Amino acid sequence: MLRLTTTAEVHWRGSRQDQQALAQRSDWSHLTRLDQLWDGLAQRHGDAPALEAPHANPPQNLSYRELQAGIAAAAAGFAALGLEAGDVVALFAENGPRWLQADQGIMRCGAADAVRGSAAPAEELRYIVDDAGAVGLVVETAALLQRLELPAEQLQRLRFVVVLQDEPGAPTPPAAGRQPVPISWGELLARGEQARAAGQLQPPVEAEADLATILYTSGTTGQPKGVPLSHANLLHQLRTLGVAVNPRPGDRVLSVLPIWHAYERSAEYFLLSCGCRQTYTTLKQLRSDLQAVRPHYLISVPRLWEALLSGFEDALAAMPAARQRLIGAALANSRAWCLARRRALDLTLAPEPSVTRLAAAALALLRWPAHALACRLIWPKVRGQLVGGRLRTAISGGGALAMHVDGFFEAIGIELLVGYGLTETSPVLSCRRRWCNRRGSSGQPLPGTAIRIVDPERRTTLAVGQRGLVLAQGPQVMGGYLGKPEATAKVLDAEGWFDTGDLGCLLADGSLVLSGRAKDTIVLSSGENIEPGPLEECLVACVLVEQVMLVGQDRKALGALVVPKAEALAAFAAEQGLPLDAPALLKALASRFNRRLQDRPGARADERLAGVALVEPFSIENGLLTQTLKQRRDRIAARDRAAIDAIYAR
Repeated sequence: MLRLTTTAEVHWRGSRQDQQALAQRSDWSHLTRLDQLWDGLAQRHGDAPALEAPHANPPQNLSYRELQAGIAAAAAGFAALGLEAGDVVALFAENGPRWLQADQGIMRCGAADAVRGSAAPAEELRYIVDDAGAVGLVVETAALLQRLELPAEQLQRLRFVVVLQDEPGAPTPPAAGRQPVPISWGELLARGEQARAAGQLQPPVEAEADLATILYTSGTTGQPKGVPLSHANLLHQLRTLGVAVNPRPGDRVLSVLPIWHAYERSAEYFLLSCGCRQTYTTLKQLRSDLQAVRPHYLISVPRLWEALLSGFEDALAAMPAARQRLIGAALANSRAWCLARRRALDLTLAPEPSVTRLAAAALALLRWPAHALACRLIWPKVRGQLVGGRLRTAISGGGALAMHVDGFFEAIGIELLVGYGLTETSPVLSCRRRWCNRRGSSGQPLPGTAIRIVDPERRTTLAVGQRGLVLAQGPQVMGGYLGKPEATAKVLDAEGWFDTGDLGCLLADGSLVLSGRAKDTIVLSSGENIEPGPLEECLVACVLVEQVMLVGQDRKALGALVVPKAEALAAFAAEQGLPLDAPALLKALASRFNRRLQDRPGARADERLAGVALVEPFSIENGLLTQTLKQRRDRIAARDRAAIDAIYAR
């Protein structure tokens, strides 16, 4: 149960409902390693569909029995290539059954994988190969291998290179030295079968090997930091995510987030452990696959829910006026019913002084008939058009979910359960429950997890309801960054409390409410992490810019608050033939800045500006710079809130 002190610290052992949910997940309590999961699933679900990749070339479909056999064959193949317990393999690929088989085959050998997407800049991927000390490399395509242009010293350390999607010999291997010849996925499996037939196969590692995987997250210097996660970290997620959802065997799942991302990865392990049938899709194919798959579960980020709401609003705007009024009135009533119901159940962030719980219950009763009618006649059709019709519960993570988006899906009958966590915490620390879905919060901690709110400067524990820095402790927290003791010491103390870098408060029931970030990293609503420092350095080098601060936390894209150089701006406006107060001038500035950002080595698609606002200077005198001339980002954002809103309104 909950232990909440008068100070803002909660040690969550689990509510009665949590304990009931966890009792149904006791099947995997005996596991000491994640890769031990698949034999049991093959015995339990056999030929039931496990993974589908309809857009792969060729399309791939695996039953649970075939998935287990593929993992065993991949493990045998890797062992035949010289992979040993304790080794690390760099795995750079995208969603698909082969990714999961490679991932679990590596773990089955007692090794770990260092993962990243195939679209990452080559410089970043080369850094990961070196930083992780990889002895093997698995890549999506031959084209990626050629783009990497690994230096000779890195190639010489590799025992093997496996290409998931290409035929052997597609990449031309270097001739000199002991550099490995790339082999195809099919050849990897064939080598494993040969080793098994010859009786050379080593049995799966049974003892608990600590390291399971290394994920990379951005650092303040621009270099990614390796986050080593253990089997115990990942198994904690598999065993406890059932407090949020309780899937049944055969339930359909649509997977759109990158599989190497901590959030998608833990969710995928969990859903497959429940016997679900998972289909991989892409953002391009998502809309059609929602209709084809009609998923029961969807794991995604706020940006997707924003896009679905936008699609509904566009469709509504195209309807005849009478139908618009009918659906608009129904939506307003259903939103009001949901809000009144939450107030009556005490599931809001703060009680409304003018509305008692009894009055809220009475209002909900008055709103109920019209809401019930819409639930029969309107909302099933809307859900069918948006998400296929079977989706009733979904998990949103990777950023804060806007209240109006949350409220829309609640009104049409889709329960969004928001979760919170970081790569360093495997990732989930807290999540909302169906029986305690307090909108606006990030939910209660997972069982076995402790959350503490402290003063950012003095590190003293604050009272319940007071806003401060969020610290976390639990079985899912990493042991430290790879090879970076100084960076580790900044975020982990001797008792294992992890500094999340986020600001928030705890409510009396243990729910965590986030209010911002203490550190500079910007998390877009897509879940992408953007480190603003290098981008601001690029922009401030422009002759037009005196000072700049990037914004965009929980937004679709970045924005820039710019203190311009007056004379240079006047010359630029004259060159464009525009007055200084013309909205078109802001668009021209954004275009120029985006060209600069795009020309940076290793530039990412997310590092683009949605817009620009011109603001007054930041100085020590007005409190927006520290004595060492560092920007006080929270104060700048507060002062220029209207300018930020104007960027996204445009």
